[in-house]
Amino acid sequence: MPTALVLGGYGLIGAACMAALTEAGYDVNGVGRCPKAAARFPQYRWKHLDLTSLHADQWTALLQDTDVVVNATGALQDGARDNLTEIHVDVVRHLAGAASQTRTRVIQISAAGVSPNADTAFFRTKAAGDALLSSSQAEHVILRPTLVLGREAYGGSALLRALAALPAVLPRVFEDSHIQTVALADVAHAVALACDPKVPSGTIADITEPNTHSFDILVTRTRSWLGVPSPIWRPNLPNWSLSLTARVADALGWLGWRAPLRSTSLAVLSKGISGDPLPWHQLTGHTCHPLAETLKHHPATAQDRTAARVYLALPFAIATLSLFWLLSGVIGLFQTPAAMQVLTTTGTSPTFAAFAVIGGGIADILLGGAILFRRHTRKAAIGMIGLSAAYLLGAAWMTPALYADPLGPMVKVLPGMTLAALVALLMDDR
Repeated sequence: MPTALVLGGYGLIGAACMAALTEAGYDVNGVGRCPKAAARFPQYRWKHLDLTSLHADQWTALLQDTDVVVNATGALQDGARDNLTEIHVDVVRHLAGAASQTRTRVIQISAAGVSPNADTAFFRTKAAGDALLSSSQAEHVILRPTLVLGREAYGGSALLRALAALPAVLPRVFEDSHIQTVALADVAHAVALACDPKVPSGTIADITEPNTHSFDILVTRTRSWLGVPSPIWRPNLPNWSLSLTARVADALGWLGWRAPLRSTSLAVLSKGISGDPLPWHQLTGHTCHPLAETLKHHPATAQDRTAARVYLALPFAIATLSLFWLLSGVIGLFQTPAAMQVLTTTGTSPTFAAFAVIGGGIADILLGGAILFRRHTRKAAIGMIGLSAAYLLGAAWMTPALYADPLGPMVKVLPGMTLAALVALLMDDR
């Protein structure tokens, strides 16, 4: 049985490639650095590795006795979790070198429109990786899909659904932009075809539908697919609002968030995404599904609509929790004497009151800051629930009169706990 290795196997494209190769008769193994993400696919064997840290001999050992390796790794923009040069260039350099020695065929998932002179680092580094592979002795095929649409949404496709699902409102953006799409199944099928030696080594092909759509049409068709009623208001978003959004999203990238509204995404969408489907069709006889068929083959469900709406709501929920806890801590520390008095009037010792007020204020600030860091968000949300419960129990023990306060300060803790619980439950990349 032929063997295949998929780098980034639990990603949107990687997972589809693993399924397609398994169906094509390959013994498939996946590679990824996150065991939790890989656990979603227990049917495969996994190697939990950080590809950016492997040495040349480790690469050779990784590809030993492997017929095909699919490189489905990638990142949109530099950030706390990603370095484009390491992922798109260095990994490909080592991969090509090892494949040249092991005679493993490399299927590189690139992107339509890559160029060494592109405006974005994403396209430039992808182009650099493709050039390294093309100039190597490794047997290889480079596939360049356009905007990928699948059953699961991630990145650009998730953003597309989120915009389309906005209630009553549908902003007009990138009206001069034209985009081609490709079904995820077509990308996976192309990878399976590219494994065949009949596809010559050195092939570089766009994988895309033949039709082109304006971004506005793409959003409205996605809205119709989701089953969301026609919008009441179609405002034109000014350029400054998009630039501001990109700056905020870029800053969040350094906190570990891979927001699709970063400057790279907006730059790509504004210029359009297109490719030439003819060379791949002439080579393999395969034609990618047009947008209408892609949407028709996967009817939207209530879960799709919910996920699309939650996609934009989640950042606001996190921001609300962060602001609430930061303000709570800061205000409490600035008004330490008044806060202590609430406790001491019920017989609590001044020492314990000071410890509770100052310690609580510091804990509030730490949790409010920690939830903004992607790697700590779930833990911070759970910490907020625990500390809120402690505040409720402490108040019931030391200051039960607060529960009878007309403004209900203790009762209002419960919605905050619920919001933190929702954030903790929704934190999942894949």
